[in-house]
Amino acid sequence: MARATAEELKSGGARVAIFDLPTSKGEEVAAGLGGDSFFVPVDITDAEAVEAGIDRVVETFGGLEIGVNVAGGGIARRTLSKKGPHPLDEFRQVVELNLIATFNLVRLEADRMSRNEPNEDGERGVIINTASIAAFEGQIGQVAYTAAKAGVAGMSLTVARDLGSLGIRCMAIAPSLFLTGITSMVPEEMAAGLTAGAAFPKRMGKPAEYARLARAIVETPMLNGSTIRLDAGQRFQPK
Repeated sequence: MARATAEELKSGGARVAIFDLPTSKGEEVAAGLGGDSFFVPVDITDAEAVEAGIDRVVETFGGLEIGVNVAGGGIARRTLSKKGPHPLDEFRQVVELNLIATFNLVRLEADRMSRNEPNEDGERGVIINTASIAAFEGQIGQVAYTAAKAGVAGMSLTVARDLGSLGIRCMAIAPSLFLTGITSMVPEEMAAGLTAGAAFPKRMGKPAEYARLARAIVETPMLNGSTIRLDAGQRFQPK
């Protein structure tokens, strides 16, 4: 979804910096985007490295106006199983990756955006975070992921209120199952079963659909302080 968003925003004239692990395809993606694009190899949970990367963006582009925060991941662990209680360190790791790392990006992006000259509408920047519909209907074994993504969704309005006087917006997108990572390799029959509860279309989401929504948020100043479900009307069942 990050790659699709980078491509979408680039097509609209944005200059793009991609943050991802050194082992990722970030360099390749940045090269494919062409001029005014570059890759920042970084572990998103390394706060100091992230801040250095954001400073590099500001130095290179002269400012920061859009932040789309997509990194995340989860594990399958019940609150209590036959093996015992949910390991606390694993819960912390999921929250660290999905929620704390996201908030770190938010606070640093907001700080750099606050230094921008406002546009004709008084806007200085927009931040888009990535939640999940698991934030609202977490499935069995998703307690850590649900808690983290619920935090991402829950802070949208508060952050928007915190930053409103500065002309900075904050929104979140809550996708259902999308064709990214492991899910992109799911057999067609299994994918059909996983999305059977959707109203329409009964399929997994496409990264380009996330990207188009992200661009729409950027281009629509009245979108602020909310979480938009991108789920084809699907509601997760217990399992």
